[in-house]
Formats: sequence, structure tokens, C-alpha cells
Amino acid sequence: MKIILVIIAVVAALLFLGWLGFRIKPQPLPAFGSEAPAPKTVQLPAGLPAPVERYFRQVYGGDQVPVIDSAVISGRATMSPVGGLKIPARFRFYHQAGQDYRHYFEMTWFGQKFGVGNEHYLDGMSRLSLPMGLSDQGPQVDQAANLSLWAEYAWLPSLWVTDPRVRWEAVDDETALLVVPFGDGEQTFVAHFDPESGRLRLLESMRYKDSKSAAKTLWINESSNWTDIGGYQIPATGAVTWFDQGKPWAVFTVEDIEVNVDVSQAIREGRQ
Repeated sequence: MKIILVIIAVVAALLFLGWLGFRIKPQPLPAFGSEAPAPKTVQLPAGLPAPVERYFRQVYGGDQVPVIDSAVISGRATMSPVGGLKIPARFRFYHQAGQDYRHYFEMTWFGQKFGVGNEHYLDGMSRLSLPMGLSDQGPQVDQAANLSLWAEYAWLPSLWVTDPRVRWEAVDDETALLVVPFGDGEQTFVAHFDPESGRLRLLESMRYKDSKSAAKTLWINESSNWTDIGGYQIPATGAVTWFDQGKPWAVFTVEDIEVNVDVSQAIREGRQ
């Protein structure tokens, strides 16, 4: 009996140690370090749906919005890829605006890196490479990646009005449709705005989960924790939820955004 109790105590201690390691946040990634001049601005387009115009005027403090060609978005996150275990991570997203991206993740335990993930969406094709040799690609993954590309512009919202391929369609005082390009076609988000603050609250779209998905699932992006980043009021936190799971599987908190920097090399690094 004594041996059994010792074994139970050791197992409990190891489980607690494992749990504790996933409670510690990592340090932010080092600064990307590239310099760029302040972006030029253009006038907010006329004819936007009322909640959309209100939102942009709040974010940018008037009718001028920045012109963004590229961006590096950095921060920290918690991710629950399997079993509900929340894994701390730090991330950096490289964007060639409206075209390509690279998602770089470092998963951590006790603040130390134990796994690296890369997702590339280049020239309309996506490839996901995760620890332990896991990867995914295919038409469903491309469809999902293009939605990610445009959803992440909740952190760079001027791209939703400066790209001529994008359009907004009115629904009501709190809702609008965001239509974005995808190959030779289009994809649509339903954008929900808070009736009191006017801020973007949710982006919803129908998305494939992976290359084996036979049907699309409602994909929900929730914006919160609005703060000043780069001189503009944007949602620092984005929570990503599959409707059939009912709770976020990933929560990203942005801490730094650099725009119009050279990402031509970094965006392709780590591609397999």
C-alpha cells in the first residue's frame, strides 16, 4: 500500500508540474527590427454602410486611413489544439497585404520553446507544418487560409477599404457583409458591430477545418480588449471559435504591429 501511495504522489506531482509549466507565459519575441516611414493616408471611401463608416471613423479618428502594403504582427497566445489543454505560445504573423502570409508560432512550457509551427499562404496555396511532423494542405486548407488572411485585418482594418477588390454590403444598423477576393471568386464575412460602442465585435464565416473536411463549419472571430497600437484604436485580443465547439480554441493578444516593412524574405522562411 505504501508503494502505491508513493506512486500516486509522484504521478500527482508530475501532473501538477506539467500543469504549472503551461500556466507560465513566455517572453515576447524579439522585435522584428525593420524600419519604415509612416504610412501615407487616403480618404475613407464614400457610401459605406452606416455601422462600417462609424467603426472606421472611431478607429482612425476621422476620414483618413493608412495605406498598408505589408505588416508584421507579434504577440502572445493560448492555443488548445487537442483535449482542451491550453498551451501558451508566442507568435509572429508576416503579411503581404491582401496576398500572402506566414504564421510563425512557438509553443512553450515554463516559458521555454518546445515546439514550432509554420503556416504559409503563398500564391493562393497554403501549407501547415506543425511539431511531430504534422502537416496539412489542399483546396480546403487554401479556402481556410484565405479567410484567415482577411480576418486578421481586424488588426489592420484600413485594408478592408483600401483594397479595391473588397466591398461592404449593408444589412442593418449593427451588421454588414464584408466580401473579399478568393482566387477567381469571393468569400463573405458577416460583421457584427456593438450597438453602443460601434466597435467591431464579431466576424463570422463558413470555413473548412482541414483537408479532410467534407463540409464547412461556422467560424467565429471575436474582437476585444481595444487599445492603442501604432496610434490607432484596435482590438488587441482576437478569440477564434468553431461553432460546434462552443468556446475559443485559440486566443491571440497582439502586442506590436510594424507596417510597410520588408517581409519578402521572412514570409517564406520555414517553408517545407
